[in-house]
Amino acid sequence: MNKKSIILSCLLAFCLALSAQNYVAVSPGASDEDILKAALAVRPSERQMNWQEMEYYGFIHFGINTFTGQEWSDGTNPPELFNPTALDAEQWVKTFKAAGMKGMILTAKHHDGFCLWPTKTTSYSVQKSPWRNGQGDLVREVADACRRHGLKMGIYLSPWDRNHPTYGDSPAYNQIFRDQLTELLTNYGEMFEVWFDGANGEGPNGKVQQYDFESFYTLIRRLQPKAVIAIMGPDVRWVGNEAGRGRDPEWSALPVGAASRRTIAENSQQNVTENMFVPKDARGADLGSRHLLKDTEAMIWYPSEVDTSIRPGWFYHANQDDKVKSVDKLEDIYYTSIGMNSTLLLNIPPDQRGLIHDNDIKHLLELRKRIDNTFANNILKSAKIKAKSNGRKYSANRNITDADKLSFWRAATTDKDPVIEFSFCKPTSCDRLLLQENIRNGQRIENFIFEVYNNGQWKKVAEGKTVGYKRILRFEKTTFSKARIRFTGFRAAPEIIEAGLYLSK
Repeated sequence: MNKKSIILSCLLAFCLALSAQNYVAVSPGASDEDILKAALAVRPSERQMNWQEMEYYGFIHFGINTFTGQEWSDGTNPPELFNPTALDAEQWVKTFKAAGMKGMILTAKHHDGFCLWPTKTTSYSVQKSPWRNGQGDLVREVADACRRHGLKMGIYLSPWDRNHPTYGDSPAYNQIFRDQLTELLTNYGEMFEVWFDGANGEGPNGKVQQYDFESFYTLIRRLQPKAVIAIMGPDVRWVGNEAGRGRDPEWSALPVGAASRRTIAENSQQNVTENMFVPKDARGADLGSRHLLKDTEAMIWYPSEVDTSIRPGWFYHANQDDKVKSVDKLEDIYYTSIGMNSTLLLNIPPDQRGLIHDNDIKHLLELRKRIDNTFANNILKSAKIKAKSNGRKYSANRNITDADKLSFWRAATTDKDPVIEFSFCKPTSCDRLLLQENIRNGQRIENFIFEVYNNGQWKKVAEGKTVGYKRILRFEKTTFSKARIRFTGFRAAPEIIEAGLYLSK
């Protein structure tokens, strides 16, 4: 099979893992207008929509590396090293819940191959450790704690395995990996996300493993149909850095080439290097604007997940206890992830006791308090709201401040300059603008401007490009009695589910 045929075969398999709703084919030689229609027609699947609405959830990196001071170990560390003295999954879950997170993704197996559950696929697992006298099952403890406290659970399972002897014998290892997935996805309840990263090194025999991702996807769809498959998968896209930064514009409706597994893997970390944790900055990249849609074979719904760690490393290191990200930094990450049409996956690594450190907890709770205080009072609820035009049955008045995810404002299709205006009985102040687009009908908005009326004239305060599921603009505190949002670029009549003006606390 030639290279082109292989690529087309992979794209076909990838697209089969999607639903018709979030994949729209484009005919060869399609006009720009037809490609744009396909971009407007692509929508999130139900599983993608449910995932997007979670907004904020946490990562747990915990394993052999926690006890060796390493980030990436090579699979030769003895399992006896794994021995947390006070492990408490309840503490992890309660911390995440108190921080405002909606879910937890556990690294059930990292690249070293050490499994945190008593798998039948390898002896390199908790069964060979002194923890719980070799009878422990950390995946079970986390799953049970999540269910008790109403937190959703997800699984990280590294395809790269630096310990298993079959790694590099592609058919044999792919079966091992499917067996591991089957154990995790049948024995621990419902999962909201299955997370594969792109790291892929050589096996001990020097051969590179050829992963059978199509069979992995099929298995996950059968065993956990509600779970999104992330990063090296068809449902959720890696933002492209580990710095906590999204893009402007951040498109979820993308040409199918953005989902190339080869490109994702090439951009992922492959080897342990001195600068492996220096974050890339992908904010300048644009994946879905009109000029990038030409010659695509299809449009897909492929939203962004921002993953970053609360510490410099992903696993716990005692010498980083004083390097936990500040509340100011965490707040900035909130705005450049959730506030930029992405979800936020924040890593919180437990220490050698098996507990989340007090410093991490303190900063997480302070972040929750700051965000809650800022967004407690939407001042638009006291405003008179008027749109220049309203689509039939889709008035701006009340629909955009009612916290109903199914009610929305739509501009008239003939309106070339859609505007929503807000009037207040007395001067008011704000420094945050929040917008949520009705992505159930696709992603439409390309540019918007926020203006206030003072001294007889309109003044631009802030502007943005895409909106998507959620967009938050920050700006200097400004006082006014009248304000407006102008939509200056759009692919179809803009639709807004929710709008808000807030003053940070």
